[in-house]
Amino acid sequence: MGGGIYGRRGLPNLSRRLFPRDVPAICDCTETGQRVIPGAMKRRFLSAVFLGVALATTALAQDTIKIGEFGSLTGDNASFGISQNNGVQLAVQEINDAGGVLGKKIDLIVEDNQTKQGETTTIVRKLISQDHVIALIGEVASSKSLEAAPIAQASKIPQIATAATNPRVTQTGDYIFRVCFTDDFQAVVIARFVLEKLQKNKIAFMTDVKQDYSVGLTKIAKDYLQNHNAQIVREQSYSSGDKDFRAQLTDIKAANPDVIIITGYYPEAALIAKQARQFGIKATLVGGDGWDGSSLIPVGGKALEGAYFSNHYSNENTSPEVQTFVQKYKKKYNAMPDALAALGYDAAKLLAHAIEQAGAPDPSKIRDAIASTKDFPGVSGKITINSERNATKSAVILVIKDGGVHFAETIEPPKSSAEPPKG
Repeated sequence: MGGGIYGRRGLPNLSRRLFPRDVPAICDCTETGQRVIPGAMKRRFLSAVFLGVALATTALAQDTIKIGEFGSLTGDNASFGISQNNGVQLAVQEINDAGGVLGKKIDLIVEDNQTKQGETTTIVRKLISQDHVIALIGEVASSKSLEAAPIAQASKIPQIATAATNPRVTQTGDYIFRVCFTDDFQAVVIARFVLEKLQKNKIAFMTDVKQDYSVGLTKIAKDYLQNHNAQIVREQSYSSGDKDFRAQLTDIKAANPDVIIITGYYPEAALIAKQARQFGIKATLVGGDGWDGSSLIPVGGKALEGAYFSNHYSNENTSPEVQTFVQKYKKKYNAMPDALAALGYDAAKLLAHAIEQAGAPDPSKIRDAIASTKDFPGVSGKITINSERNATKSAVILVIKDGGVHFAETIEPPKSSAEPPKG
């Protein structure tokens, strides 16, 4: 949509040539059905140019600062998008209550991709070309973030992913950032935890082949484990939305693994856990931050007891920053914030800080300000944006015990790429 000279609302796309060399001497006007002489056509193109210039300066002239947010507010991964949005909304409310940014209130425009493949492309184009946002927040899922990133990059609009951990997200270009750690780090955290803390050596993987996040996490963790003499006894795959995992689990049970690493998202992880226990599989279950969804324990129940997963923060952290955030969130939403809410909150706060540092709602200046972020005091930890536009920060391991999620340990990032994460 919006692929020609005119976009979804008939607004000009200034990336295209407004004065094509092959303009005919006389052409049909599709809007009126009348013939148009060259002079009239020229006036129409000049009007488009002036409109384009006006659009380019809208961000500076408007009374509010427009920021776009996109996420999965409905569909299979709705828990992700709702948590992200709750965190972003809380941060924006606090910022606006304190006077806004640069003397202007933030106007947050939120779009739902419905957890549908391809929908993010449509809504991100709309946020940029129709709503004229100066920056984007989103998404939790790496696959959705990867849909948005090329559009944001081509439009030179900064995008801050909240929990998209696949390394390829920020490799899209210099306008794409994230406030979470990457799977290069997280996968090694998971692998080392299995080998060193659980002291397990026979490992099976279950990978969601429809999710870039899951495929990437499996590859990196598997490579680390194999390089450290672990036995990968089985590898099985599934797709988002699957409900029946009996065939995969039958094969895995035959291999008798000590650990099953499930690298997908919470809807399937909960069902896999439940069916694994029904099959009599006693292996310890381990996952990544994609497990952090509100329905994980209600669906998985006792089958998840004793399982572990990596994450971005723990609401049991006693630091003043975390506990203040937890209390504010509980007061507003009557719920306990998960890591995705914390990352949404951090993304909005960091973006507001960058706008303030930029001194104007100018996307290029905001991009530079985000890139220079050092030790930003986020709820999910201090955030430093490195040269690859990724956040350097710690991870936590959480354990499911007595029907709840509890802190197990913190894993610090390495000081250099040659070092492994420190537990």
